[in-house]
Amino acid sequence: MRSIAPKPLRYYLIEIMTFFYKEKSDGYRTEEPKAFNMILVSSLVLLVIIVIVTAIRPMFNVWASGKAGEAELAQAEYNRQIIVRQAQAKLDASELDAKAEVVRAQGVQKANAIIADGLGGPEGYLRYLYINMLHNTDGKQVIYIPTEAGLPILEAGRR
Repeated sequence: MRSIAPKPLRYYLIEIMTFFYKEKSDGYRTEEPKAFNMILVSSLVLLVIIVIVTAIRPMFNVWASGKAGEAELAQAEYNRQIIVRQAQAKLDASELDAKAEVVRAQGVQKANAIIADGLGGPEGYLRYLYINMLHNTDGKQVIYIPTEAGLPILEAGRR
């Protein structure tokens, strides 16, 4: 048995080129292409391209839609991470503000205790605050003075 070897690509290209040119009666080819053959082959090539594009386009649309969905999902995940990190930063800032407020309040408490002890107790400290407030006013305000009964003495008029 004889093995049939496949023909090389060059053979097929020569056959296609021969298809396009007329042969003279003496056996030699002319350089005038056969118009009908060229139109036929061009039409077939165009038809094959249209069929391929028509067959592939729906698959491409499905693939493109899938990629667009994946991109939207990735963007949504990224946006969610941003929101979570911003919320975590606010929480951390709030916790640190609360700790700072506690430390400040403890400092004020210790300072008030030292001043109150130095002035003879809480009553002396309140008198000190009242005198300090009177010192800081410019005299254009109405001042209510507390009395022993807890009732204020109202200013009757200015002189």
